[in-house]
Amino acid sequence: MKAHFEQVRPLPENSFKVFLHEVDEFDAPWHYHPEFELTLILNSQGVRYVGNNIENFGEGDLVLLGPNLPHCWKNNYNDHKVARAIVIQWQEQFLGAGWVANPEFNHIRRLLQLASQGTRFKQPVSNQIQEMMLRLLDLSPFKKLMQLLEILDLLAEAEEKQLLCEQGFIYPINYEDNQRINLVYNYVRKHYDKKITLNTIASLVHMNEESFSRFFSRIIHKPFFTFLNEYRVNMACKLLIETDMQVAQISYACGYESLPFFYRQFTKFSHMPPLAYRKKFHQTSVRPTD
Repeated sequence: MKAHFEQVRPLPENSFKVFLHEVDEFDAPWHYHPEFELTLILNSQGVRYVGNNIENFGEGDLVLLGPNLPHCWKNNYNDHKVARAIVIQWQEQFLGAGWVANPEFNHIRRLLQLASQGTRFKQPVSNQIQEMMLRLLDLSPFKKLMQLLEILDLLAEAEEKQLLCEQGFIYPINYEDNQRINLVYNYVRKHYDKKITLNTIASLVHMNEESFSRFFSRIIHKPFFTFLNEYRVNMACKLLIETDMQVAQISYACGYESLPFFYRQFTKFSHMPPLAYRKKFHQTSVRPTD
């Protein structure tokens, strides 16, 4: 799908932009911009797309994105919470040309280099900087800048982080491609629980099956049905965590007509069978008592 270009304008008194994003649901299309972006989800859950990576997100999801890396957050249809996030966006040279080349910023330079693949920080880091990010909304311009540098310093030192896209992922910016990819994403989001054929999805973007397969693999760096199974497994993970549904029920609810095939796909993407995934989650969620 083709990402939409987004123009970011900081406030006149600041060299970067920070804002509280509060909406009924995250419905922005897959988009990109030349600025870095740090996003912390305060409230809501759904599926996050960064480059060719697909993952579930929830409260506390903290992601750093590099320039022109396509992304979007999409809520689950049954999520009735108000969607809230705090977002910071800044240009690569917002402190002047070559600022990260100074020795004081060596660790931050490495952090920003990794952002080209998208970087997710684990919950302890997210918890640590949430108040720092919220304070940015009310600080004076100079203190706001100092706080941003403190946040970047903390993130650069954090060991709990995960790269989202494979190394070498490059997105070819093209409006028509972006439109097509957004159509595909939205169709899968609405119909993942039903049978989806290659002919149906190719017709959606006015292509034949062979042309669509080449197109999708070129843009997303993975075949369409790999993408679809990855999406369905993410939805299955959510149901395993949040419900008491049987594995067979979850399989059919996520669009799988064959239970053995669901087991194979789930194990492929999650590296463990469904019941082991549910057991592991509940074990790690139990807090020890005093």
